[in-house]
Amino acid sequence: MSLTQDAFLGGRVQAYQPAKGFRSGIDAVLMAAAVPAKDGQSVLELGCGAGVASLCLKARVTVDVTGLERQADYVALAQQNGLHALHGDLAHMPDLLRQKSFDHVMANPPYYRASDRSAARDAGREAALTEETPLFAWVDAAIRRLKPKGYLTMIQNADRLPDVLSAMDARLGSIRVLPLAPRAGKDAHLALVQARKGGRTPFVLRAPLILHEGDTHAQDGESYRPEVRAVLRDAAALPI
Repeated sequence: MSLTQDAFLGGRVQAYQPAKGFRSGIDAVLMAAAVPAKDGQSVLELGCGAGVASLCLKARVTVDVTGLERQADYVALAQQNGLHALHGDLAHMPDLLRQKSFDHVMANPPYYRASDRSAARDAGREAALTEETPLFAWVDAAIRRLKPKGYLTMIQNADRLPDVLSAMDARLGSIRVLPLAPRAGKDAHLALVQARKGGRTPFVLRAPLILHEGDTHAQDGESYRPEVRAVLRDAAALPI
């Protein structure tokens, strides 16, 4: 596998990723920033890939992070990047995970239904982007691994938000949604969703977070709004 070494959080995180295949972008960084973890807590990332989101979280707060990934090549990459990653599937977790519970679970499930897109040429990219395991199974696996009052944080395509919310059964509450819109006046294309095991506070739909300055892409170069740049470059938290 041909690799590149990529920088995240202004160089605080260096991670090897496939030159061709699934490559983490800002969605992994935004998800990690939204996890309300505190020093000393435990975190499980479902579908960790090469480990970018977990590494970004560890760069912000001192936590014990475990990753679960079903593609063996990506498990090896995550381990090479310094993450404690385990090989396994949501439905057949390693015994080590089934015996543990965590303060936080985070997940970036595949964005697309198989019927919604043509298959990618790269098998790793296809597995990362196209749903084989339904969203309700991701949510159920997360709930089972959460401690009471633990938090689940997910990022997903905005058009899949109804699927995410319908998968969150009565075991979860205090649900909060933060839409992510590319520019002012544009529809949100991603959404961060957070819920608490046993939570009881009302549902909250936040005002959209606008990622870029200006109404249109006017010039080459970075155009992130200051609060977004602080998350992506300076490891700032992104409370939902």
